[in-house]
Amino acid sequence: MTSIGTSHGSITVINAMPCGIGATIGVDLRTEAEFTEGGSCRTVSISNDPTEDTNMASICVRRAYERAGLPEPEGWTLGIDSEIPVSRGLKSSSAACNAILRAVFREIGQDMDAVDLIRLGVQCAREAKVTVTGSFDDACGCGLGGIVMTDNREDTILDRRDIGEFDVVIAVPRFKIRKSTMPLERLHSVAPQMQEAIGMAMEEPFRAMTANGRIISSVQGVDNSVAEKAMELGALGAGMSGSGPAVAIVVERDEGRDFAERMGLESMDIIFTVTRCGQ
Repeated sequence: MTSIGTSHGSITVINAMPCGIGATIGVDLRTEAEFTEGGSCRTVSISNDPTEDTNMASICVRRAYERAGLPEPEGWTLGIDSEIPVSRGLKSSSAACNAILRAVFREIGQDMDAVDLIRLGVQCAREAKVTVTGSFDDACGCGLGGIVMTDNREDTILDRRDIGEFDVVIAVPRFKIRKSTMPLERLHSVAPQMQEAIGMAMEEPFRAMTANGRIISSVQGVDNSVAEKAMELGALGAGMSGSGPAVAIVVERDEGRDFAERMGLESMDIIFTVTRCGQ
């Protein structure tokens, strides 16, 4: 039998690296994992980016069987397909962990609480060294939807609420930023500025994501002109998501495509999606 698990993407409101507090908004970009027990070898395929390392996916499978108290089979097949581009700040790893674990637990025939599953996925991502903070905020945004604020130092949810329906235009440069290249000392130095953004995040999330994007792009030396142009043209909020380089732009519902046309983003890949309000 083949079992399927799904998760979605999220965009950054508050980057957790400076202070340990993070916030994300779920978006309707889908990641799907298909898992089948059997055979004589263990195989992982990532159809949307075949060159990506598969270590994290294998860790997720192993950890799921450990949690279930069962031996990992000698053979299994895992296929992953995602609408989320890898290493652009759009939470591809968090969504993949969520989806893989859901698929494996379905194959095993066990249920797991949604937040406990997210915490297990965060542990897998840490073991695979694909995250600096543990990315509990990212994983919650992907797995729960709405806007979520978390303390990544304790893997606890501080607040969560629905966000309403908005269009999200994501401008995706054609280069990747790996977590291993992040300037951690400089990120920690902007903690006082980030505290101001944290204070407004739950009540004024789009204003907070704009402030966050300015802070993080400045620290990393990444051009923030796409976000600034979006704000000049009337976006509700715009800023670099995660460690970048993708820029998320939030506008009113059904205005995304017209807005992107006015932006004139020919040199970048453009993804159109919407905010996601729940599981």
